[in-house]
Formats: sequence, C-alpha cells, structure tokens
Amino acid sequence: MPKILQHTGGDVVEIILADHRWFEEALRELRDVQADRAAVLADLATVLIAHAEAEESKVYPALRKKDAIDAEEVEHSEHEHDEGNEALLALMEVADPQSEEFSEKTHELSEALSHHLDEEERDVLNPARTEVGEDTRTQLGEAFATERARLIESGCGSIENVRKVVEAAKQHH
Repeated sequence: MPKILQHTGGDVVEIILADHRWFEEALRELRDVQADRAAVLADLATVLIAHAEAEESKVYPALRKKDAIDAEEVEHSEHEHDEGNEALLALMEVADPQSEEFSEKTHELSEALSHHLDEEERDVLNPARTEVGEDTRTQLGEAFATERARLIESGCGSIENVRKVVEAAKQHH
C-alpha cells in the first residue's frame, strides 16, 4: 500500500504532482480485490480532502493573483473537486469493500479523479511553471505542505468530515 507522502516544502508544482501520482497508485490498489481496500480508502480520503482543500485555500488564490490562471479556471477546478468528493463519499458509504458496488463506485471515483488530474496538470500547473517565479513556487509549496499536513492531522478524511465538505459545497452552489 502506498504510504502517505509527508511534504515539508519545495516547488508547489512538484509537490502537487507527487500527490497526483500517489492518487493513481492508491486507485490501482483500490481496484485490487486482494488489497486491504478499507485501509487504502481511508488513506485516500485523507490525502484527497487535504490536497484539494489546501489547493483551494493556498494555491489557486495565489495563482489567480499572479494572473497565471483566471477565475473560470479556479471555479472549474473547484467544481471538479466537489465532484470528486461526492464520488469519494459514495464509495465510503459502501459497506462491503469486496462487493460489486464497491468496484463500481471505485470506477466512478477513478473516472472523476483521472479527468481532474489531467486537466489540472495541463491548465493549472503548466501556467504555474511558466508564469510564476521559482521563489513564489517555493513559498506556495511550503504554504500548501503546511496546510495539507494540518488537515491530515485533523483527521479530514473521516466520513463525517467528507460528508460536511460535500454538504458545504452543495450550499455554496
């Protein structure tokens, strides 16, 4: 099972990409009937929520301020986070990790997530590489890593919290 990555800082683009690769690894494990799917899901939920919330509070606003991305791109990415979180919650609500339903919901999460990672890497991380200086990317890396660690510590991946996050997003729209 992929261990949760602990980031301390560095280039924000590299940190986000490392998490993206980790998500793909975790999704592969979730598809494996012999894996400890419940444990993988618990870790995935924790990192996914921490990653998305830290992006929304620390990274997107800064990239927006630097004109690397526009308001529409921020809104689109946040909308995709909401969709991913809904798919995550639906998977967490499946009682039996060995069931067909678990496999189906894993597939739905996988689809939503793969689509988002692809778009974010093309439309958000590329401009972050080209429009934003190395110093800023390092500062953002530290801010992102700190917030992500704080959220992980707080147990952000519990089903209660994931429900809260999904509910809050629905209120917001």
